[in-house]
Amino acid sequence: MSFRSLPRIFLGLVFIVASLDKIIDPLAFAEIIKNYQLLPEIMIGPVAFFLPWLEFVCGAMLVCGVFIDAAAVILVTMLLVFIAALSANLYRGIDVACGCFSTDASTASNMQMTILRDVVLLMLAGLSLKLRKSDII
Repeated sequence: MSFRSLPRIFLGLVFIVASLDKIIDPLAFAEIIKNYQLLPEIMIGPVAFFLPWLEFVCGAMLVCGVFIDAAAVILVTMLLVFIAALSANLYRGIDVACGCFSTDASTASNMQMTILRDVVLLMLAGLSLKLRKSDII
């Protein structure tokens, strides 16, 4: 393992850990998604089931070093969506549990810190892609 692989492995582990509680309890995660008030009711169940598995698989691909570019691009896209959803609720004054690492909807999050954390993870994903590209050349 080289220094260049550390950001990718760390990012992968973060998404694996983030997915576990949501995989175990998709109904609780669906409630968190519902609290965001951004998706139509018909989309909440499928998103609550699919999203944690996508986080887990992409995280595992980064940790294992397979399909790195695809996994990183998917995670970048997810992080941009997460930042947009959190920002929309912050703007609307709706304080929700982010559902990032837990399905406990009773805890409201510090949304500014959650957005900042997601921006840092976004930069880490970009760094992973950049380091990956420099490995290819």
